[in-house]
Parts: sequence; structure tokens; C-alpha cells
Amino acid sequence: MKVTPDIVRCEFIGTEAAVAKSKHPGYIGIRGKVVDETKNTFTILHEGKRKVIIKETAVFRFNFFDGTIVEIDGKLLVGRPEERLKKRIRRLW
Repeated sequence: MKVTPDIVRCEFIGTEAAVAKSKHPGYIGIRGKVVDETKNTFTILHEGKRKVIIKETAVFRFNFFDGTIVEIDGKLLVGRPEERLKKRIRRLW
């Protein structure tokens, strides 16, 4: 997968995710498959339990199907997936 600013428009349900950094110390280290996404949260299946992580307070590390690993600030992911497709993204680099 080519890493561009448009990566925040991707569908994240089904991808492997880990919380790399967070303001909430209990979130750090949670990893697993993203099973649900709402406007403000990801639900990650972690050790057989569903963990709800607030997007705005965390930095996520996603491992895509082709082996690409990307860290994305959750603040860029706030919004419903269908709304993120329409949102104009400012260049980050």
C-alpha cells in the first residue's frame, strides 16, 4: 500500500491495530483486530475481549494486509468512515 495523506480515508475495520501512544495509560499496548468504528471510537478485539478506544486520545499503529505498518494520530481519524472520504486533508509532509 502506498503511504500518502489519503491513508486516513482508508477503511480500518478488519485491520490489525495497536495503540502506540495515548493520554490514557490503560490504552497503551492494546492490540488486535479492529471490529467496529464509530465517529469517535475504535473497537479492538484484544485477547478475546472488545476494547473501545477513543480516537482523539491515542496514536494508532496499523498493520495493513500487504505488510505496510503506519502510525496515525487518532485526531486525524475522528469522524465516521463515510465522512472521512469527503473531508479535505491538509498535507502533513
